[in-house]
Amino acid sequence: MDGQRRLKAARVLLVGAGGLGSPAALYLAAAGIGHITLVDADAVDVTNLQRQVLHGTKDVGRPKVLSARDRLLDLNPRLSLALHQAWLSASNALALVRDHDLVVDGTDNFATRYLVNDACVLAGRPNVYASVFRFDGQASVFATAGGPCYRCLYPSPPPAGEVPSCAEGGVLGVLPGLLGTLQATEAIKLVTGLGDPLVGRLLLVDALSMEFRTVNVRRDPRCPACGTREIQEVRDEPGACAAPAAGAAIPEITPSELALRMGRGDRLALVDVREQGEWDVARIPGARLAPLSRLAEETGDLDRAAEVVVYCRSGVRSQRAGQQLRAAGFTRVLSLAGGILRYGEEVDPSLRAS
Repeated sequence: MDGQRRLKAARVLLVGAGGLGSPAALYLAAAGIGHITLVDADAVDVTNLQRQVLHGTKDVGRPKVLSARDRLLDLNPRLSLALHQAWLSASNALALVRDHDLVVDGTDNFATRYLVNDACVLAGRPNVYASVFRFDGQASVFATAGGPCYRCLYPSPPPAGEVPSCAEGGVLGVLPGLLGTLQATEAIKLVTGLGDPLVGRLLLVDALSMEFRTVNVRRDPRCPACGTREIQEVRDEPGACAAPAAGAAIPEITPSELALRMGRGDRLALVDVREQGEWDVARIPGARLAPLSRLAEETGDLDRAAEVVVYCRSGVRSQRAGQQLRAAGFTRVLSLAGGILRYGEEVDPSLRAS
Protein backbone atom coordinates (compact mmCIF):
# COMPACT_ATOMS: atom_id res chain seq x y z
CA MET A 1 0.00 0.00 0.00
CA ASP A 2 2.88 2.39 0.77
CA GLY A 3 4.33 1.80 -2.68
CA GLN A 4 0.99 2.42 -4.35
CA ARG A 5 0.63 5.69 -2.46
CA ARG A 6 4.05 6.76 -3.69
CA LEU A 7 3.07 5.96 -7.25
CA LYS A 8 -0.12 7.96 -6.88
CA ALA A 9 1.82 10.96 -5.56
CA ALA A 10 4.53 10.81 -8.25
CA ARG A 11 4.92 13.29 -11.10
CA VAL A 12 6.68 11.92 -14.19
CA LEU A 13 7.85 13.93 -17.19
CA LEU A 14 7.80 11.80 -20.36
CA VAL A 15 9.69 13.32 -23.26
CA GLY A 16 8.49 11.70 -26.47
CA ALA A 17 5.31 9.74 -27.20
CA GLY A 18 6.83 7.49 -29.85
CA GLY A 19 8.45 4.06 -29.83
CA LEU A 20 9.94 4.26 -26.34
CA GLY A 21 7.38 6.61 -24.86
CA SER A 22 4.42 4.47 -25.90
CA PRO A 23 5.10 1.41 -23.71
CA ALA A 24 6.57 3.53 -20.94
CA ALA A 25 3.43 5.68 -20.77
CA LEU A 26 1.08 2.70 -20.90
CA TYR A 27 2.76 0.82 -18.07
CA LEU A 28 3.24 3.91 -15.90
CA ALA A 29 -0.43 4.80 -16.27
CA ALA A 30 -1.46 1.22 -15.58
CA ALA A 31 0.79 1.09 -12.50
CA GLY A 32 -1.05 4.03 -10.95
CA ILE A 33 1.36 6.94 -11.47
CA GLY A 34 -0.60 10.00 -10.38
CA HIS A 35 0.59 12.56 -12.92
CA ILE A 36 2.30 12.32 -16.30
CA THR A 37 3.35 15.26 -18.44
CA LEU A 38 3.75 14.39 -22.13
CA VAL A 39 6.03 16.45 -24.35
CA ASP A 40 5.88 15.80 -28.10
CA ALA A 41 5.31 18.12 -31.06
CA ASP A 42 4.91 15.39 -33.69
CA ALA A 43 1.81 14.00 -35.40
CA VAL A 44 0.99 10.33 -35.89
CA ASP A 45 2.15 8.92 -39.22
CA VAL A 46 1.19 5.55 -40.65
CA THR A 47 4.87 4.54 -40.62
CA ASN A 48 4.90 4.94 -36.82
CA LEU A 49 2.36 2.25 -36.12
CA GLN A 50 4.60 -0.83 -36.15
CA ARG A 51 6.32 0.36 -32.97
CA GLN A 52 4.40 3.29 -31.44
CA VAL A 53 1.62 1.30 -29.79
CA LEU A 54 -0.08 4.25 -28.12
CA HIS A 55 -1.53 5.16 -31.50
CA GLY A 56 -3.78 3.50 -34.08
CA THR A 57 -4.86 3.98 -37.67
CA LYS A 58 -7.68 6.29 -36.62
CA ASP A 59 -5.06 8.62 -35.11
CA VAL A 60 -3.00 9.15 -38.27
CA GLY A 61 -2.55 12.89 -38.73
CA ARG A 62 -3.48 13.73 -35.12
CA PRO A 63 -0.98 15.22 -32.66
CA LYS A 64 0.64 12.39 -30.73
CA VAL A 65 -0.10 14.00 -27.38
CA LEU A 66 -3.84 13.97 -28.13
CA SER A 67 -3.80 10.38 -29.33
CA ALA A 68 -1.79 9.41 -26.24
CA ARG A 69 -4.21 11.26 -23.96
CA ASP A 70 -7.19 9.32 -25.24
CA ARG A 71 -5.49 5.95 -24.84
CA LEU A 72 -4.00 6.64 -21.40
CA LEU A 73 -7.22 8.02 -19.91
CA ASP A 74 -9.11 5.05 -21.28
CA LEU A 75 -6.61 2.85 -19.44
CA ASN A 76 -6.58 4.91 -16.23
CA PRO A 77 -9.33 7.57 -15.96
CA ARG A 78 -7.87 8.83 -12.66
CA LEU A 79 -4.55 9.75 -14.26
CA SER A 80 -3.68 13.44 -14.21
CA LEU A 81 -2.24 14.41 -17.59
CA ALA A 82 -0.56 17.56 -18.85
CA LEU A 83 0.09 17.88 -22.57
CA HIS A 84 2.81 19.95 -24.22
CA GLN A 85 2.49 19.84 -27.99
CA ALA A 86 5.96 21.26 -28.47
CA TRP A 87 9.56 20.17 -28.75
CA LEU A 88 11.66 20.16 -25.62
CA SER A 89 14.05 23.09 -25.94
CA ALA A 90 16.40 25.23 -23.91
CA SER A 91 13.52 27.62 -23.27
CA ASN A 92 11.25 25.10 -21.54
CA ALA A 93 13.38 22.12 -20.45
CA LEU A 94 14.58 23.21 -17.03
CA ALA A 95 11.20 24.46 -15.81
CA LEU A 96 9.51 21.25 -16.92
CA VAL A 97 12.11 18.99 -15.34
CA ARG A 98 12.05 20.87 -12.02
CA ASP A 99 8.28 20.42 -11.82
CA HIS A 100 8.55 16.61 -11.78
CA ASP A 101 10.07 13.86 -9.67
CA LEU A 102 11.85 12.14 -12.54
CA VAL A 103 12.17 12.17 -16.31
CA VAL A 104 11.66 9.31 -18.75
CA ASP A 105 13.65 10.08 -21.90
CA GLY A 106 11.80 8.63 -24.89
CA THR A 107 13.55 10.80 -27.49
CA ASP A 108 15.13 9.59 -30.71
CA ASN A 109 17.81 12.21 -31.32
CA PHE A 110 21.07 13.21 -29.70
CA ALA A 111 20.32 16.91 -29.35
CA THR A 112 17.32 16.30 -27.09
CA ARG A 113 19.10 13.58 -25.09
CA TYR A 114 21.81 16.04 -24.11
CA LEU A 115 19.19 18.65 -23.30
CA VAL A 116 17.31 16.18 -21.06
CA ASN A 117 20.53 15.14 -19.37
CA ASP A 118 21.75 18.64 -18.62
CA ALA A 119 18.35 19.74 -17.31
CA CYS A 120 18.18 16.67 -15.05
CA VAL A 121 21.67 17.32 -13.66
CA LEU A 122 20.90 21.00 -12.98
CA ALA A 123 17.51 20.23 -11.44
CA GLY A 124 18.67 17.17 -9.48
CA ARG A 125 16.12 14.82 -11.09
CA PRO A 126 16.78 11.21 -12.20
CA ASN A 127 16.93 10.63 -15.95
CA VAL A 128 15.54 7.23 -17.00
CA TYR A 129 17.27 6.74 -20.33
CA ALA A 130 16.93 4.30 -23.22
CA SER A 131 17.78 4.24 -26.90
CA VAL A 132 17.29 1.80 -29.76
CA PHE A 133 18.83 1.29 -33.18
CA ARG A 134 18.17 -1.55 -35.58
CA PHE A 135 18.43 -4.67 -33.35
CA ASP A 136 20.23 -3.16 -30.34
CA GLY A 137 19.14 -1.15 -27.34
CA GLN A 138 20.53 0.29 -24.14
CA ALA A 139 19.09 1.62 -20.91
CA SER A 140 20.34 3.25 -17.72
CA VAL A 141 19.42 5.69 -14.98
CA PHE A 142 21.44 8.90 -15.04
CA ALA A 143 21.75 12.06 -12.96
CA THR A 144 21.04 10.59 -9.53
CA ALA A 145 22.92 11.75 -6.44
CA GLY A 146 26.44 10.38 -6.77
CA GLY A 147 25.70 8.56 -10.02
CA PRO A 148 26.96 9.30 -13.54
CA CYS A 149 25.10 11.28 -16.15
CA TYR A 150 24.72 10.75 -19.88
CA ARG A 151 27.72 12.99 -20.61
CA CYS A 152 29.93 10.75 -18.44
CA LEU A 153 29.27 8.04 -21.02
CA TYR A 154 29.04 10.20 -24.15
CA PRO A 155 30.69 13.60 -23.46
CA SER A 156 29.42 15.30 -26.62
CA PRO A 157 27.18 14.58 -29.62
CA PRO A 158 28.70 12.91 -32.68
CA PRO A 159 29.36 15.12 -35.71
CA ALA A 160 26.40 16.05 -37.88
CA GLY A 161 25.47 13.30 -40.31
CA GLU A 162 27.73 10.67 -38.78
CA VAL A 163 25.06 8.54 -37.11
CA PRO A 164 21.78 7.76 -38.92
CA SER A 165 18.50 8.19 -37.11
CA CYS A 166 16.10 5.31 -36.53
CA ALA A 167 14.07 6.63 -39.46
CA GLU A 168 17.14 6.33 -41.67
CA GLY A 169 18.72 3.19 -40.23
CA GLY A 170 15.58 1.34 -39.15
CA VAL A 171 14.63 -0.44 -35.94
CA LEU A 172 13.03 -3.78 -35.13
CA GLY A 173 9.48 -2.79 -34.22
CA VAL A 174 9.27 -4.76 -30.96
CA LEU A 175 12.59 -3.44 -29.63
CA PRO A 176 11.29 -0.01 -28.47
CA GLY A 177 8.52 -1.91 -26.68
CA LEU A 178 11.10 -3.91 -24.77
CA LEU A 179 13.28 -0.92 -23.87
CA GLY A 180 10.34 1.35 -23.06
CA THR A 181 8.99 -1.29 -20.70
CA LEU A 182 12.39 -1.41 -19.02
CA GLN A 183 12.20 2.37 -18.59
CA ALA A 184 8.81 2.06 -16.93
CA THR A 185 10.26 -0.62 -14.64
CA GLU A 186 13.15 1.63 -13.60
CA ALA A 187 10.82 4.58 -13.04
CA ILE A 188 8.55 2.51 -10.79
CA LYS A 189 11.58 1.28 -8.81
CA LEU A 190 12.80 4.85 -8.32
CA VAL A 191 9.39 6.08 -7.16
CA THR A 192 8.74 3.21 -4.76
CA GLY A 193 12.31 2.76 -3.54
CA LEU A 194 12.28 -0.91 -4.51
CA GLY A 195 15.14 -2.96 -5.92
CA ASP A 196 18.41 -1.84 -7.45
CA PRO A 197 17.97 0.74 -10.23
CA LEU A 198 20.34 0.91 -13.19
CA VAL A 199 22.45 3.64 -11.57
CA GLY A 200 26.08 3.32 -12.62
CA ARG A 201 25.20 0.49 -14.98
CA LEU A 202 24.40 0.49 -18.69
CA LEU A 203 22.15 -2.35 -19.81
CA LEU A 204 22.93 -3.52 -23.36
CA VAL A 205 20.29 -5.50 -25.27
CA ASP A 206 21.04 -7.54 -28.40
CA ALA A 207 17.68 -8.64 -29.80
CA LEU A 208 19.16 -10.92 -32.46
CA SER A 209 21.00 -13.12 -29.98
CA MET A 210 18.59 -12.18 -27.16
CA GLU A 211 21.47 -11.36 -24.85
CA PHE A 212 21.36 -8.88 -21.99
CA ARG A 213 24.54 -7.66 -20.36
CA THR A 214 25.52 -4.72 -18.20
CA VAL A 215 28.65 -2.62 -18.11
CA ASN A 216 29.62 -0.34 -15.26
CA VAL A 217 29.58 3.41 -15.88
CA ARG A 218 31.44 5.59 -13.40
CA ARG A 219 30.90 9.24 -12.74
CA ASP A 220 33.56 11.19 -14.63
CA PRO A 221 35.10 13.98 -12.53
CA ARG A 222 35.89 15.78 -15.79
CA CYS A 223 32.29 15.64 -17.00
CA PRO A 224 31.20 19.22 -17.81
CA ALA A 225 27.68 18.52 -16.49
CA CYS A 226 27.96 16.55 -13.26
CA GLY A 227 31.75 16.70 -12.69
CA THR A 228 33.31 20.13 -13.17
CA ARG A 229 29.83 21.70 -13.37
CA GLU A 230 30.93 23.86 -16.28
CA ILE A 231 27.43 23.58 -17.73
CA GLN A 232 25.41 26.06 -15.72
CA GLU A 233 22.45 26.37 -18.05
CA VAL A 234 20.67 24.20 -20.56
CA ARG A 235 21.38 24.83 -24.21
CA ASP A 236 20.24 23.39 -27.49
CA GLU A 237 22.70 21.31 -29.49
CA PRO A 238 22.06 22.75 -32.98
CA GLY A 239 22.78 20.44 -35.87
CA ALA A 240 23.72 17.40 -33.79
CA CYS A 241 23.39 14.42 -36.13
CA ALA A 242 21.24 16.41 -38.48
CA ALA A 243 21.59 16.93 -42.17
CA PRO A 244 24.74 18.68 -43.47
CA ALA A 245 25.05 22.37 -42.78
CA ALA A 246 23.12 24.68 -45.06
CA GLY A 247 26.30 26.12 -46.59
CA ALA A 248 27.31 22.68 -47.83
CA ALA A 249 23.85 21.54 -48.86
CA ILE A 250 23.16 19.86 -52.17
CA PRO A 251 20.49 21.65 -54.25
CA GLU A 252 17.10 19.98 -54.00
CA ILE A 253 14.47 19.02 -56.51
CA THR A 254 10.85 18.62 -55.45
CA PRO A 255 8.93 15.41 -56.17
CA SER A 256 6.53 17.17 -58.54
CA GLU A 257 9.40 18.73 -60.49
CA LEU A 258 11.17 15.36 -60.71
CA ALA A 259 7.99 13.68 -61.96
CA LEU A 260 7.49 16.43 -64.55
CA ARG A 261 11.05 16.12 -65.85
CA MET A 262 10.92 12.34 -65.92
CA GLY A 263 7.59 12.48 -67.75
CA ARG A 264 8.93 14.69 -70.52
CA GLY A 265 11.98 12.49 -70.96
CA ASP A 266 14.73 14.69 -69.53
CA ARG A 267 18.07 12.91 -69.28
CA LEU A 268 18.46 12.18 -65.57
CA ALA A 269 20.39 9.57 -63.62
CA LEU A 270 18.14 8.61 -60.69
CA VAL A 271 20.09 7.00 -57.84
CA ASP A 272 18.49 5.36 -54.78
CA VAL A 273 20.96 5.44 -51.86
CA ARG A 274 18.86 3.39 -49.43
CA GLU A 275 19.69 -0.18 -48.42
CA GLN A 276 18.68 -3.33 -50.31
CA GLY A 277 15.83 -4.13 -47.91
CA GLU A 278 14.26 -0.70 -48.42
CA TRP A 279 14.67 -1.00 -52.19
CA ASP A 280 12.93 -4.38 -52.15
CA VAL A 281 9.85 -2.82 -50.54
CA ALA A 282 9.44 0.05 -52.99
CA ARG A 283 11.43 2.24 -55.33
CA ILE A 284 10.87 5.06 -57.82
CA PRO A 285 10.65 3.63 -61.36
CA GLY A 286 13.79 4.18 -63.38
CA ALA A 287 16.14 4.41 -60.38
CA ARG A 288 19.29 2.39 -59.80
CA LEU A 289 20.28 1.13 -56.35
CA ALA A 290 23.54 2.47 -54.90
CA PRO A 291 23.43 2.23 -51.09
CA LEU A 292 25.28 5.02 -49.31
CA SER A 293 27.62 2.45 -47.76
CA ARG A 294 28.72 1.34 -51.27
CA LEU A 295 28.13 4.54 -53.21
CA ALA A 296 31.58 4.83 -54.81
CA GLU A 297 31.56 1.24 -56.10
CA GLU A 298 28.00 1.37 -57.41
CA THR A 299 28.30 4.71 -59.23
CA GLY A 300 31.72 4.27 -60.82
CA ASP A 301 30.18 3.88 -64.28
CA LEU A 302 27.88 6.92 -64.06
CA ASP A 303 28.42 9.63 -66.67
CA ARG A 304 30.12 12.45 -64.77
CA ALA A 305 28.52 14.99 -67.07
CA ALA A 306 25.03 13.66 -66.37
CA GLU A 307 22.52 15.35 -64.09
CA VAL A 308 22.25 13.02 -61.11
CA VAL A 309 19.25 12.96 -58.78
CA VAL A 310 19.82 11.06 -55.52
CA TYR A 311 17.08 10.08 -53.11
CA CYS A 312 16.66 8.18 -49.84
CA ARG A 313 13.80 7.76 -47.40
CA SER A 314 13.42 11.31 -46.15
CA GLY A 315 16.27 13.39 -47.58
CA VAL A 316 19.10 13.01 -45.07
CA ARG A 317 21.21 10.27 -46.66
CA SER A 318 20.72 11.78 -50.10
CA GLN A 319 22.41 14.98 -48.93
CA ARG A 320 25.43 13.01 -47.73
CA ALA A 321 25.44 10.98 -50.94
CA GLY A 322 25.26 14.15 -53.01
CA GLN A 323 28.28 15.57 -51.23
CA GLN A 324 30.22 12.38 -51.87
CA LEU A 325 29.31 12.45 -55.55
CA ARG A 326 30.24 16.11 -55.84
CA ALA A 327 33.61 15.38 -54.21
CA ALA A 328 34.10 12.55 -56.72
CA GLY A 329 33.74 14.92 -59.66
CA PHE A 330 30.02 14.93 -60.41
CA THR A 331 29.18 18.57 -61.03
CA ARG A 332 25.40 18.33 -61.50
CA VAL A 333 23.86 16.67 -58.45
CA LEU A 334 20.38 17.17 -57.00
CA SER A 335 18.80 15.71 -53.85
CA LEU A 336 15.12 14.74 -53.83
CA ALA A 337 13.45 16.93 -51.21
CA GLY A 338 11.70 14.80 -48.59
CA GLY A 339 12.89 11.58 -50.19
CA ILE A 340 10.66 8.74 -51.29
CA LEU A 341 8.23 9.50 -48.43
CA ARG A 342 7.36 12.90 -49.88
CA TYR A 343 7.39 11.47 -53.42
CA GLY A 344 4.79 8.96 -52.25
CA GLU A 345 2.64 11.69 -50.72
CA GLU A 346 2.76 14.06 -53.71
CA VAL A 347 3.27 11.88 -56.78
CA ASP A 348 2.81 8.13 -56.31
CA PRO A 349 0.52 7.01 -53.44
CA SER A 350 1.65 3.39 -53.85
CA LEU A 351 4.99 4.39 -52.26
CA ARG A 352 3.54 5.98 -49.10
CA ALA A 353 4.45 3.13 -46.72
CA SER A 354 7.97 2.68 -48.12
